[in-house]
Amino acid sequence: MSENHVSGMEAAAVSVLKRAVELDQSGRFQESLVCYQEGIQLLMDVLKVSKDESKRGHYREKIKGYMDRAEQIKAHVNQMKEDGKYHEQIKISGDATGYSYETLFKPYISNTLTEVWVEDPYVRHTHQLYNFLRFCEMLLKSCSKVTKIHLLTSQDDVDSSQQNGALLELKDSLSAQGVTLDLQFSSTIHDREIRFDTGWIIKIGRGLDYFKKPKGRFSIGYCDYDLRLCHETTVDIFHTKHTKSL
Repeated sequence: MSENHVSGMEAAAVSVLKRAVELDQSGRFQESLVCYQEGIQLLMDVLKVSKDESKRGHYREKIKGYMDRAEQIKAHVNQMKEDGKYHEQIKISGDATGYSYETLFKPYISNTLTEVWVEDPYVRHTHQLYNFLRFCEMLLKSCSKVTKIHLLTSQDDVDSSQQNGALLELKDSLSAQGVTLDLQFSSTIHDREIRFDTGWIIKIGRGLDYFKKPKGRFSIGYCDYDLRLCHETTVDIFHTKHTKSL
C-alpha cells in the first residue's frame, strides 16, 4: 500500500475523530459515539498497514484514549436511557447544509430496528411526498430489518387524489421490499414526531419538511440532501423503554 494511500486513511480517521470530539463537547453524545466508533476503526486500519514503529505507538495510544472515551459515553448514554432522562437537542440554522435524513437519523438506527412511526401533518404536496419517500429509502438502506412503517398525516383538502395515489404507490413499492406501510389520516394532528421501536423519539420542529426548495432541477443539492440548504429548525431526541403504537 502506498504512503499516499496510508496518509489518506489517516486524514479520514482524523477528520471523523475531530467531529466525534466536537459532538462530544456539545453534548450530542449518541452522535459522537457513532463517530468515535467509525474513527477508531479507521485508525485501526491505519495501524495495520503502517510500518513506522513510532507512528504505530502513537496510533495505539490514540486508539486507547478514544476507546476509553467511547466506553464512558456509551455507559453514560445507557444510564440516561435506563433512567428515562435522555434528551439531546440539535439546532439547524437557516441555510445550513449537511443534514440529510441519512446524516440526521443514522446515530439512532440499529440492526434491531423493525418498526417506525411517523406523525407529520404535512405529507401532502409533491415535495413533501418525495421527502417521505426519501425517508423510507433511508430506512431501507440503513436497516434491512425494518418491516413496518406507520404514517399518520392529514388529508390534502385541495388535491387528495394526488396524495392518495402517491402514498398507495409507495405502499405497493414498499410491499415489494417486504415492508408494510400503514396509512392513517387525522384532521386534528398537529405535532410532528418520529418513533423507533428501539425507544428513540425524534421530534423535528418542521417535521420532515425542513429543506429549502432548490433553485432548479440541475442545482447542487437537488439530489443530494446533504448539500441541500435547510430551514431553521430544532431537533429534540429522547429515549424511552416503552414506544407506544399509534
